[in-house]
Amino acid sequence: MDRAPRFTTTNDSMTDPGESGPLGAGVGERDDATRDATAEDAAMEPAAVAELADRVADNVEEVIVGKREAVEHVVVTLLARGHLLVEDVPGVGKTTLAKAVARSIDGSFKRVQFTPDLLPSDVTGVNVFDQRTDEFEFQPGPVFANVVLGDEINRAPPKTQSALLEAMEERQVTTDGETRRLPDPFCVIATQNDVEPGQTYDLPVAEIDRFTKKIRLGYPDTDEEAEIIGRMAGDHPVEAVEPVATIEDVRRARTAVGGIEATEELRRYVARLAVHTRRNARLGVSPRGSLALLRASQARAALDGRGYVIPDDVQAEAPTVFAHRIRSDSGGADGAEIVADALDRVPVE
Repeated sequence: MDRAPRFTTTNDSMTDPGESGPLGAGVGERDDATRDATAEDAAMEPAAVAELADRVADNVEEVIVGKREAVEHVVVTLLARGHLLVEDVPGVGKTTLAKAVARSIDGSFKRVQFTPDLLPSDVTGVNVFDQRTDEFEFQPGPVFANVVLGDEINRAPPKTQSALLEAMEERQVTTDGETRRLPDPFCVIATQNDVEPGQTYDLPVAEIDRFTKKIRLGYPDTDEEAEIIGRMAGDHPVEAVEPVATIEDVRRARTAVGGIEATEELRRYVARLAVHTRRNARLGVSPRGSLALLRASQARAALDGRGYVIPDDVQAEAPTVFAHRIRSDSGGADGAEIVADALDRVPVE
């Protein structure tokens, strides 16, 4: 018998984001073929994207103290049409970060707490029989939001983790043979507990590969922690975060990022970096990872106000985009070391 989904959500904001299209489209292609052409016509200039990114990052820093680099990684992920995995210890602000980003762009936000007894339908939604109408009615799960926080994603078994695969790649959910589009933009920010390996499950490689970036927040220093304590002694400051951008702003910025120029030489450089990881690890970076690096590099260029990608953009983004996708032989170099070696050895031509 079908049952209502069991998830914890917070639905903050406040615009109807509409339906998204296939965000897996190639670099520079439109997100939704059915959207009115005005969205593409109104694409931002790179300088405007940079200003928008600074505005959002500054707003998030009102509640996330001393983590400007991490906040920029979130903004890059959002503009690159991707998803973010945050691996860290409890209590460093991962949930606050996701919620502050959603509020800053006036987007809907939902949170699902991953637990060992969570079912796939608790994430994606389920059809529930309505006795009044004598019909089944779809009850959407927490993935139907602009920013979705998957809290401690590795506490749920692989079957439940895999419920996100279609959503993250296709930006859609299929239940009982019917496909439903997710909001646009759609971004998963998942947290992963790395201090209790005996009580967690490894993420499937296919899911790891769908995360554009993997980062750590880390502990604050003494001054930063004192500032955090002072800000949060009363009401939680995230509740006071006001939007500084709109969902349409984000859509236009994404269109602009997709149009950032990446030359043939630059694309080949990205491909050579990926090939190097495959030659030096049991599992190297996939073509999906190469595309993620190019998109992240385009977003990084836009953050600098440039309309073209340079090798410095690729080198800045490669560690957080490539390292988590690599699996080395037991006792060999880890992903970060292999990426560092690739950046050192692969020439820019």
